[in-house]
Amino acid sequence: MSKLPALLARDIIRVLEKAGFVIVRQRGSHVRLVHRDDRTRYATVAMHGSDVPRKDVASILRQSKISKEEFLKLLQK
Repeated sequence: MSKLPALLARDIIRVLEKAGFVIVRQRGSHVRLVHRDDRTRYATVAMHGSDVPRKDVASILRQSKISKEEFLKLLQK
């Protein structure tokens, strides 16, 4: 199993949008995304200036119900 990289928030949002998520709202620096077909799949991404730490990337993947392998595959496209 590959380690998750620390990424910029805009890169995480780009990958989530490829996976079928859409931005539903933003409050301050936090962006909320929900899956188009399954409203129980959501993610909240903090849009700060630096990289999002690995543990936070893992938390976003748990929220969105995306596997690490699928995320890394979408990241490379």
